[in-house]
Amino acid sequence: MESDRKIIIAGDAEMTAELLAECIERHKKMQGRYKRLHEMYSGKHPILVQRNKEPFKPDNRLVVNFAKYIVDTINGYFMGVPVKTTHDDETIAEQIEFIQQYNNQDDVNAELSKLCSIFGHAYELLFVDEEAQVGVTFVDPRQAFVVYDDSIVSRPLFGVRYFKNTENKIEGTYSDAFHIHYFIETDDGYVVTETVPHFFDGVPLIEYVENEERMGAFEQVETLVNAYNKAISEKANDVDYYADAYLKVLGAELEDKTLTTLRDNRIINMSGMDSDKIVVEFLAKPEADTTQENLINRIERLIYQMSMVANINDENFGTSSGIAMRYKLQSMSNMANVKERKFTAGMNRRWRMIMSLPNIHVDADAWMGLNYQFTRNLPANILEEAQVAGQLSGIVSEQTQLKVLSIVDNVKEEMDRKEEEAESRALPYGFEESHGTQEEEESLMDEDADA
Repeated sequence: MESDRKIIIAGDAEMTAELLAECIERHKKMQGRYKRLHEMYSGKHPILVQRNKEPFKPDNRLVVNFAKYIVDTINGYFMGVPVKTTHDDETIAEQIEFIQQYNNQDDVNAELSKLCSIFGHAYELLFVDEEAQVGVTFVDPRQAFVVYDDSIVSRPLFGVRYFKNTENKIEGTYSDAFHIHYFIETDDGYVVTETVPHFFDGVPLIEYVENEERMGAFEQVETLVNAYNKAISEKANDVDYYADAYLKVLGAELEDKTLTTLRDNRIINMSGMDSDKIVVEFLAKPEADTTQENLINRIERLIYQMSMVANINDENFGTSSGIAMRYKLQSMSNMANVKERKFTAGMNRRWRMIMSLPNIHVDADAWMGLNYQFTRNLPANILEEAQVAGQLSGIVSEQTQLKVLSIVDNVKEEMDRKEEEAESRALPYGFEESHGTQEEEESLMDEDADA
């Protein structure tokens, strides 16, 4: 069984050389779509390779890269502020912080989000490096795929990564729930060259999706972007045409010298001729400026409307009131909410597998206590946030209060700093500067009490 953007096989299937070849061929069929979407994001739009016009006609090829704008805008809004991952257990929270710092997790998350918006999905690879530390990195969907079973919950069975080596042969790895298998393409098919355990409880290749349909952020407006490029290029062609229009002279035959004078001096002086029979004017084709402008404006509005991404460069956007701003961002917020739920599912799988490693030394179910805070990247009103946080005092916990403040990057570290400051203020004057032993400090406190 096969879907357009997901490889599904029977749940009891075992990986063989024949099945591996079949799955790779299925993935190769997706490469055409990946190539088209990547070229759209990179600015290599179809108008650049369309058939050339006649040499005497203007042939502008303008690209307005809405695809990149849409991807970068939604990801700046969704992941511009890094995700905050917290846990109530201090020991687990410290381990999580170390793993994230060790792997530059904020950057990995940002790249995963961008790849999802371009291709509709992306992959994250977990591994144990040479230092016996947990490694986390993102993987381009053009280089990897996950094979799922045909059950209703669609469980991952295998994770495959492959590439072409210097001999133009495919080689790579596929992982099941226990082992990593290294393979290479030969004349007799794919051959496994090495098998090693990976120590994770499951397939260590995790898929992140933009939405359930695995549709890229600009994919549904792809035709509109192409139409916009064509319309604005034809508009530029018309400008070139009018700047280089033909001069029509009827009723008189001009010599080459006269034609040169007209071109260089731009002066028309016909003497000794019957002026009533002479026509001198520029050839002009019918003007369609209004129609063109209406079409360009209509397409632009549709691109923003159908992609559900706000035009933040609009001159009226920054002057909108708070509630008006919310309405303008409502569609993009809805799309970000869907993406957040899908991203959370991937992050849950990430931490569940990491905490299953023997060298992490935590309860395997500790991942269920994780909290993720996604913050939409909007201009922050610190005064308003502080007022809201203050009004929450006595209603919610201090941790929840601090989460309201965008200036607090790590809630746990901020709470620890507050406790240290509180303890410092509670000590007697000069006590925090004392460098004596505990007995000396207690003796000083007794002397102060006697005094």
